Amino acid sequence: MGLLVGSNGRWGRELWNPKLHLTRGMQKAKKTRIAIADDHAILRESLTALLASQKDFEVCGAVSNGTEAIDLVRSCHPDVLVLDLFMPDGDGFEVLRTLERSGTRVASVVLTGSENQMDYVQVVRLGARGLVLKGDAPDKLFSAIRNVATGELAFADDIARQVLGTMAAESRQAASSVNRLSHRERQIAFLVARGLKNKDIAQRLEISENTVKRHMQSIFGKTGARDRLELAVLALTELSRAAA
Repeated sequence: MGLLVGSNGRWGRELWNPKLHLTRGMQKAKKTRIAIADDHAILRESLTALLASQKDFEVCGAVSNGTEAIDLVRSCHPDVLVLDLFMPDGDGFEVLRTLERSGTRVASVVLTGSENQMDYVQVVRLGARGLVLKGDAPDKLFSAIRNVATGELAFADDIARQVLGTMAAESRQAASSVNRLSHRERQIAFLVARGLKNKDIAQRLEISENTVKRHMQSIFGKTGARDRLELAVLALTELSRAAA
């Protein structure tokens, strides 16, 4: 119990209210737990300090190679893994591949200096949720981490175009699965390809966000797409075929 001032200006004693205390507890936002894997010690330590400066981030560990990265994810269960691509004892590709095979759920943001388009395509195929270049501003990394932690994708527009273009060119036959969608589902799929989130799609089509979510479940089931990025590839491929 605590003290409070009543409407009459006198001090009194606050009665314990479980609902009030529960509300106060819920107001303390849950921090996003982050694991870091990079073989450059200076960058790794700088990243740790940089991310720890954000009030909604908590760094649960930082390691220098692929094997340690997998062990760290399994031991500290982070929400997000910030992952370098090229490291000893298992590179970033192998880390993503191992986590995917084992069914370990962690949203990965690749932080790389690579300018190779095929590297970008490969990390997307292996399940990375975001990609940030080491030359980008810190705010881009902060934003990417926050986005993937809430289930969104985080790729810069130019990188997304490169990846989608390459994957679309390799997915001509798979696009036929879009034809199995209803008219409404096709509308939603094409809006996903344009980068709209569920809330934006709901507003555009004047339906509820829950209705969009139900349609998305049906769309994934009919197309076999694992996530929004794969669905976007299929939808864009179908659009390009229709325009040909």
